[in-house]
Amino acid sequence: MIELRSGPRGGRGHAFHRLIYGAASSVMLILLATSAVAEDSIISNLELCNGKDRSSPEPQIRGCSELIKAAASGNIKVLATAYNNRGNAYSSRGQYDLAMDDYNKSINLDPNYARPLNNRGVAHKRKGELDLAMKDFEAAINLDPTYADPFINRAELREKQGDLTAALKDFDEAIRLQPDAKDIWNERCWARAISGDLEGALADCNEAVRREPNVAAYFDSRGFVYLRSSQWDLAIADFDAALKLDPKLPSALYGRGFAKSKKGNAAGSKSDIAAAQAIKADIGADYARFGVH
Repeated sequence: MIELRSGPRGGRGHAFHRLIYGAASSVMLILLATSAVAEDSIISNLELCNGKDRSSPEPQIRGCSELIKAAASGNIKVLATAYNNRGNAYSSRGQYDLAMDDYNKSINLDPNYARPLNNRGVAHKRKGELDLAMKDFEAAINLDPTYADPFINRAELREKQGDLTAALKDFDEAIRLQPDAKDIWNERCWARAISGDLEGALADCNEAVRREPNVAAYFDSRGFVYLRSSQWDLAIADFDAALKLDPKLPSALYGRGFAKSKKGNAAGSKSDIAAAQAIKADIGADYARFGVH
């Protein structure tokens, strides 16, 4: 998704099931046989529905809508995919009811298609409907146990509910299935850190940074691990790196301020913590909840 986040380190969705050119010739034959749409128009709409233009959700909505009209009496899988992808576009602009309507249509057309179940779960999660979200993630897993995203989403939901043991099992499975999934090493680092497995957390954060060394959140997470380990200089170095990439990241400002206080730098600590609280007033409560206070 892909994907969606919920909370400071939360949620994953929008798995595009692409109408890619491995199947494009058969898709085009189906559409050309069932409509008067020109071939170049079909190709353009396929590309748009696959998310070629990421400037805004509108081009994808337009491309998917045109495919849906062209395939109305054609291939069910084409329609299911187009509804799923249009649902992703609606969800990306916060129109969750429209998104879920499209996901429902996709599921009804192809009940064996796991992606709209996962994506509908993300929409439920964003609306605060956590029980419905959990049901969708579990249904997606049951339908396709090789699909990593619903494991990641269920892990994040379980983490939010305080079931870290179950969350870590889901993260483990997701990494086994898709070790290059976006954010996955950072997500497990964070879960391990708050569960107290600091050695495992550090290994995961190191892997996240190694894979993507220009993501502020990964340095922020590793800084948190160093805070929990009372390694103040290493924590400050990682928070510095995070803030170089994202100067207004409140968790990094607060964490650096906390580490500075432990180093005896009262003025620097006060300045960083005040800057963090100006961005996110309850950032101190977040840290306290995770054992840093």
